[in-house]
Amino acid sequence: MRASQQSVSLAQGMWRGFRMRCPRCGQGALFRRFLKVADHCPNCDEELFHHCADDFPAYLVIAAVGHVIVPAILVVETAYAPALWLQLFIWLPITTLSALALLQPTKGAIVGLQWQLGMHGFDASKRRRLVPSQSRISCDDLAVG
Repeated sequence: MRASQQSVSLAQGMWRGFRMRCPRCGQGALFRRFLKVADHCPNCDEELFHHCADDFPAYLVIAAVGHVIVPAILVVETAYAPALWLQLFIWLPITTLSALALLQPTKGAIVGLQWQLGMHGFDASKRRRLVPSQSRISCDDLAVG
């Protein structure tokens, strides 16, 4: 069985997407630009244009970054009480860079999730993955003894 024909678990598909790779083969680039998903994988030719991530990756990134940054801000404010301009100078770039760094991998994970579950237009791809490969039987295979 070739690597591209092996079944891909949900976690593996999402991890490949998070790494910005094709959820099917794990080799081809998932994105053609920062947040533009490629139409198909350059390695295995899997169609990727079916995705419909919308704003969900951004919501996840906001929640994740917010849950890390806000407690850090509160700890620094409580312990040191720096000036407001210093707080803005420190926390705005950290928040912005963290959000931008997580946005593309999070969108990739959502595309991997949709691909593996067969959501939106990926249902045909999922049906192809679920059908066992039909191997051809030759006359020699049927011969006895």
